[in-house]
Amino acid sequence: MKIVVMGVGAMGSVYAALLADAGHEVWAVDPWEEHVNAINTEGLRLEGASGSRVVTSIRATTHMTDVGVCDLCLIATKASAVEAAAKAVAPVIGPEALVLTIQNGLGAGERISRHMAPDNVLLGVADGFGASMKGPGHAHHNAMKLIRIGELNGGLTSRLKEIETVWQGASFDARAFENIHQLIWEKFLCNVTFSAPCTVFGQTVGELMANPDHWAVAIGAMQEAHKIARIKEIPLSFEDPVAYVSAFGAGMPKARPSMLLDHLAERPSELDAINGIVPKLGRELGVETPYNDMLTALVRHRENSFGVKPATA
Repeated sequence: MKIVVMGVGAMGSVYAALLADAGHEVWAVDPWEEHVNAINTEGLRLEGASGSRVVTSIRATTHMTDVGVCDLCLIATKASAVEAAAKAVAPVIGPEALVLTIQNGLGAGERISRHMAPDNVLLGVADGFGASMKGPGHAHHNAMKLIRIGELNGGLTSRLKEIETVWQGASFDARAFENIHQLIWEKFLCNVTFSAPCTVFGQTVGELMANPDHWAVAIGAMQEAHKIARIKEIPLSFEDPVAYVSAFGAGMPKARPSMLLDHLAERPSELDAINGIVPKLGRELGVETPYNDMLTALVRHRENSFGVKPATA
C-alpha cells in the first residue's frame, strides 16, 4: 500500500517508521527541512516502546506535490493544522484515497470534509500512546497501547477492516469500531479535564488531582463538556463522568498533557479543538461554560505572548 504521512512530528514519525518497516511504500511530508533531509540521507531513527530501528525506505519531502496518488493519507499534524493539511493533500492523493486523521479534541472530520468527500474520511483515537522528537530524523516512542479507528459516517465497512489489518500488520494494537464518535467524545472529556487545567496551573496530572481547588476547576470544565455530550445524545460507555476521568488520570499521574508541553516549548497548542471548542458548542446549544471560558482565555493569553513557532505533532 502507498501511504503518505502528512506531518511527521513525533507521532507521525512513529506511524511512518512502523508502516514502512512492515513493507509499505511510505512518504513523509513535513515543513521541517532539516528533519526531511535527515530522513532522506540517514533514515528515520525510532527507539522506545516499539523497539529500536533505523528505517531507510521512507521517502521524505517538504512538498505534497512530490507524492502523487496514494492509497492512504495519514494526517498526523496538530489539530490546528488539520484543515490546511487536508487542503494541501486533496488535489494530489486521488479521489479513491482514504484519509485517516488521529487527533485530540473535536472537529477534525468536519475540517477535512471541507476539502474532500467525507465518504473517504476515517477518524482515529490514540489511547495511551505517546512520542517525542529527539532531533532531526530521530523520534522516541514513549508508550504504545491502542489505536481506535472508524468511519466518519459510522459503520464497520470492509475498507475499514482492511485499514485495521494494515495497522495490525505494522505492530500496532489497532481496532476498528462502528461508532468512533463515542470514543472521540470519551477521550475528549478526559482532554478537557486535564489539558487546559494542567497548563494553567503548571502541574502534572497527579499534581492537579491532588490539589482540591485545582481539581474542582478541572471537574467543572469536564462537566460543561459532558452536559453538551448529553444534549447531543452522544452514547457514552459510563454513567459517572467524574469517576471515569478520575480513573483515567489515576493511571498516569506523572503525565504532562501535550498542551502543557507545547507551552513549555512556547508553541501554540491544540486549544481550539479541546477546551476552546466547549464555549463554541455551548453557545450553539445554550449551555453556559464559565470554567472553559476562563481556561480558554488564560491559555490564549499566554499563547499570544509566544513567538510564531510551528506546532509539530
